[in-house]
Amino acid sequence: MKESVGTTGLILNEPFLWDKGRKGRCGFSLPRRDVESVPLDEELRGEGPDFPDLSEVDVVRHYTRLSQWNFGVDTGMYPLGSCTMKYSPKTNERQASLPGFAEAHPMLPPSLSQGVLRMMFELEQYLAEITGMDATTLQPAAGAHGELTGMLLIHAFHKSKGSQRSKIIVPDTAHGTNPASAALCSYCSVPVKSNEQGILSVEAIAEVMDEDTAGIMITNPNTLGFFEENSRKIAGIVHAKGGLVYCDGANMNAVMGIVHMGKIGVDVMHLNLHKTFSTPHGGGGPGSGPVCVKKELEPFLPVPRVVKEKERYVLSGDYPESIGKVQAFHGNVGVTIKAYSYIRSMGAKNLKKASRLAVLNANYIKESLKGTLHLPYDRPCMHECVFSDELQKDDNVTTLDMAKRLMEYGFHPPTVYFPLVVHGAIMIEPTETESKEDIDQFIEAFKAIVSEARQNPDLLYDAPRRCKVRRLDEVTAARKPCLAG
Repeated sequence: MKESVGTTGLILNEPFLWDKGRKGRCGFSLPRRDVESVPLDEELRGEGPDFPDLSEVDVVRHYTRLSQWNFGVDTGMYPLGSCTMKYSPKTNERQASLPGFAEAHPMLPPSLSQGVLRMMFELEQYLAEITGMDATTLQPAAGAHGELTGMLLIHAFHKSKGSQRSKIIVPDTAHGTNPASAALCSYCSVPVKSNEQGILSVEAIAEVMDEDTAGIMITNPNTLGFFEENSRKIAGIVHAKGGLVYCDGANMNAVMGIVHMGKIGVDVMHLNLHKTFSTPHGGGGPGSGPVCVKKELEPFLPVPRVVKEKERYVLSGDYPESIGKVQAFHGNVGVTIKAYSYIRSMGAKNLKKASRLAVLNANYIKESLKGTLHLPYDRPCMHECVFSDELQKDDNVTTLDMAKRLMEYGFHPPTVYFPLVVHGAIMIEPTETESKEDIDQFIEAFKAIVSEARQNPDLLYDAPRRCKVRRLDEVTAARKPCLAG
């Protein structure tokens, strides 16, 4: 490649603040006291907090240096497959920080919260329209929480029919949290393998679907990056035996404005606002995982719900079949504001364009690296593509070796060893926000690494060497984790 993005750079070590502190240093000058000082009672004061004495320079340099150790979407390409780590427009942050939103207390009465309630009401309508569903709740805090909420809704639906079903169908191409969400509702997961095309076959679902099965959890597009083409027929089989179709909508960023999930048989689905709708992702949250449902599941949605009465917005709990609250107050409202801003600024036309660009970028990477890396499913993909380390086996180089070496070229590694359907998986999702120039650099870096694997594999075995931290002993970390604080 012409020039590597990676560099040794000037990355400084940084001790703990307690090691930097020196008695007598101060970073803040208190105003002159205009009252007499009174000593605190010793019993009331106690030992006092163990704060280090630091100057302003100490504090500023400490946090600046720590920030230089980080890598995020504002730093460079972050191609984590199935995670959609795309750049988030900063204008959304500005809207979310407006005083009317940022300072709105969740316990204010509706009469003093009309702006926030209107935003919530309209966002619910937008998400329902984008997905082709009928109603939405914004309460769930993230994707997995949305999954759990979806399972609770399905459970409530069957209970209302006097039915107690015990199983949920979960394909091998579903997101890894799907079986756990089903188990939390006391459902037993029934695994189903995908076919040679990487999607579900109608026959496989027909074989396992029965009257004791509450429904199916489909990730669409799935974790191999393929659209489940048989969704409508599969939904017909599930519905014929009284089951419901749950769609994991974490990958909705590939089909916005193109596929109406409600029209292909989906009854309930969650969305990841911190993925598809451009709110920041990672760092422990917060996220947001709204759930959209068809009309027959609307009575079970969490309360309170935002309802429009004439020209006012009110919170209503008058839904006797509701599953109740799934989070305190009204969800992570600060995150939903950013998604609302994104949808309003993009409009229907550009949301659809974003999906098309995400698919275009993923297919460009797939075609560019095909032959360099093994491609287990050689067919058009959606938002992400999955390779493996099969072609590097003769060089004794693994997926992990290549991922670690990629860091020295200045790129965050893609998702590795997932989905489990592909041995040694390398799962790449460029998202729609990356330019062709940046993607070309990423492709050239991967090609250079594969060339190194053939000619000088030692470069990969102990990579990375130039990063802040060298390769960790991941096996020992997994087998003997240090769980101390």
